[in-house]
This record gives sequence, C-alpha cells and structure tokens, in this order.
Amino acid sequence: MGKQAATNVRAGAEGTGATGKVFPEAPTLRLVSSPKRQRILEGMLEVVGGSGYEVASVRMVLDRTGLYRQAFYDEFADKDACYLEALSFGVAKMEVIASAAADSAEGWRGKLRAGIGAVLDYLDADPAIGRALVVEVHAAGHEALKIRSEAMKRFTDFIDSARHASTGTESPPPIAAEGIVAGMHAVVHAKLAAGEESGFRELLPDFMYFAVLPYFGSDVADAEMKAARA
Repeated sequence: MGKQAATNVRAGAEGTGATGKVFPEAPTLRLVSSPKRQRILEGMLEVVGGSGYEVASVRMVLDRTGLYRQAFYDEFADKDACYLEALSFGVAKMEVIASAAADSAEGWRGKLRAGIGAVLDYLDADPAIGRALVVEVHAAGHEALKIRSEAMKRFTDFIDSARHASTGTESPPPIAAEGIVAGMHAVVHAKLAAGEESGFRELLPDFMYFAVLPYFGSDVADAEMKAARA
C-alpha cells in the first residue's frame, strides 16, 4: 500500500469511535494477529486491485509477498476467505483515514470536507487498492457486497446528520443522503474501473457541493465548493 496512506492509518488508528466521526459506527481497526497475516492481506488487495478478483490467485499473492504456499493456508482456507478479510481490513483503514482527518476540523461541513479529501488523497496515492476495495467487490459475491453496503450505510448516517446542523426550515427526505453517497460511489467506481490513476482529489469540490446543497442551500454549497478548491 502507499507509504503515505500507511502513515495516515497509523496516525489515525486511535480513538476512532469518538462522537462526530465521519464513520461514527465504524468497527475498530484491530491489529492483525501476525506480520505474516498482514502481508498476505495487503498482498491480496494489491493483486486483486492490479489483476481483478477473477484472475487473482493464491499463487499471485505468494509471488507478491514472497511467502510459501503453506504460510498462506496456515492463515486462510482459500482465496475467497482471504479477500473478505482483506476487504474488511482495507475498508476499516479508509474509515480510519477519514475519521483521523475529520478530527482536526470543526463542524459537519469541515469534517466532511476533511474526511472526503483524505479518502480521495488515499485513492490518488494507491488507486490499485481503491479498485480492490470498490470495483472488484462485485466479482467477490454477496458477502463482499454486504461489507461494502455496511460501510456505505455508516457514511450515509453521517451525511444525514447534517439535518441537525442545518438552521434551515426544511430538510430533505432521508433518502437524499443515500442518493448523495451512491452518487459519490458511482463517480469513484467509474474512474477506478476505467483504470484512472489520478485526479481523485479533484472531485472534492463537486462532492462537497452535492452533499451540502440539500441541507444548507445553494449559497452555502457554493461556498463549500470554493473552500474545497482552496
């Protein structure tokens, strides 16, 4: 994984359950039981992100990590089991990165801008891992899709908490937050699936406008878009 992303993960690994997090119900990023197991998990994400889930094999992971076959099967029953754990681990890392960045920001809009910006920076630093976590989930089946859905639900809950921060007289229906998160996901998915290697951070102004508009109106959304460009 990218060195900067790994540094951000370590820096944000503590205190991720505090109130006001971008992912307030995110699972704790547990320590992997051994360095060998973590190498395999990270190797699986790298292989899947680079070659696709269907093509990825245990042999490719072993070649990537320099481990022997028995070392893999001492830890995992098969490729599917390894990928599911790697997916959960990778998603938790992204949530920690977002929450750590949001910790230093004030208010819902500031936290959202910092959290989304950190995740987009992570994708710019390591788009192959992004493909493993976002694009290849479909090929891995129901359990992988469930992990993704749970993560998207946590983000959706944070987005919809804006109704408590807004001073407007009207709030959008709850489904608005689902649409915002689904829209962001679709844009990122399309870029990753197309093999794009950069330009994710450039999405931040539009994402902020899209997220802020239903809760705070066009004037605030315009201001947030400009702030995200700064």
